[in-house]
This record gives sequence, C-alpha cells and structure tokens, in this order.
Amino acid sequence: MSIEIGSKVKGKVTGITNFGAFIELPGGTTGLVHISEVADSYVKDVNDHLTVGDEIEVKVISEKDGKIALSIKQTVEKPEGQTGNSRRPRQGRDDRNSKNGRPKGNLKPKESFEDKMANFLKTSEENLSTLKRSKESKQGGRGSKRG
Repeated sequence: MSIEIGSKVKGKVTGITNFGAFIELPGGTTGLVHISEVADSYVKDVNDHLTVGDEIEVKVISEKDGKIALSIKQTVEKPEGQTGNSRRPRQGRDDRNSKNGRPKGNLKPKESFEDKMANFLKTSEENLSTLKRSKESKQGGRGSKRG
C-alpha cells in the first residue's frame, strides 16, 4: 500500500523516544510523529500522551528519502474559524500607556540631535582617555626598563 501525503491512516505505536513516537503503518512501513505534532498543547513527555501498542489515527505530512513524517494533531477536526495556533491572543495590549496617554515609567523627554551628539562626544572622549591611561599603566609608563 502506498502512503499518500495528506491521507489519514491507522497505525500502531511501536516505540517512543524523547523526540517523538514511531508508528507502524499499513504495509509494514514506519513513520515518525515528532513531539511537536503529538498534540495542540505543549508536550513535555510523549509518554504522557501515547503508550507502545496504542492504535491511533495519523496524517501523513511528508515523505522524503523513505522517511515518513506523521501528525496526530492534524487529524483532529477543528471548528471553523479556529486556527492551528492554540495560544490565546494577548489581552490588554493598551496597558503599556498610562491614563494620560504617556508611556509608563521614567522616560526622559526627547533630546535634540545636537544634545545627543554632544553627549556622545563627551562620553567618547572620556572612554578614550580612560583607555589611554589603562594602556600606559600596563606598559609601565615612562622610564621603566624592560627585560
């Protein structure tokens, strides 16, 4: 029996690993259900959802170089309008701003370009002088003899 991509078939769990479960399909072929395709919710351990010997329905996702990728979660029919993403949308996205429309927290008023440039030059000069002093102290400074 040839396995067609997109078809749903019955299979038997023959082995469970930390990354998924091996399923024996009709015709003696074996496919893998990756841990991410076991259930719609987060799966920490495949053993919580499957046991060896279980008869399950799987959907063939892909077949490449004799390796068959299967999915259990894609066999479950979802009501219309529901997407594959089981996460709920975030609530209250507008809570980042306070009641007066300004962002929460202690934010400085916007600096002009000239102010930013002056601050940048000042910190750059301070960093360069610190670096120069550090380098001279490591070299031994004036008059030290080497060797």
